[in-house]
Amino acid sequence: MMRVLTFKNRSVPVYYPNEQSASVELLHHKLYEMELDFDFRKKWKRIKSVEMVRDVAIFQYSDGTKLYLEVS
Repeated sequence: MMRVLTFKNRSVPVYYPNEQSASVELLHHKLYEMELDFDFRKKWKRIKSVEMVRDVAIFQYSDGTKLYLEVS
């Protein structure tokens, strides 16, 4: 499934399996915890999409690199 996540005036698609909708909510809360982290906010501007695998969010950049973030 796919859901659009908006953070700091930027929306990105979040792809996740049907049974892991709770992980997307955890990701949403984790992003608000990191709201004052300026390095993460700089990285967020370059993120193309997010894929959820269990309790790990995989942020994919437009150049093909990935950033892994544990959301639990």
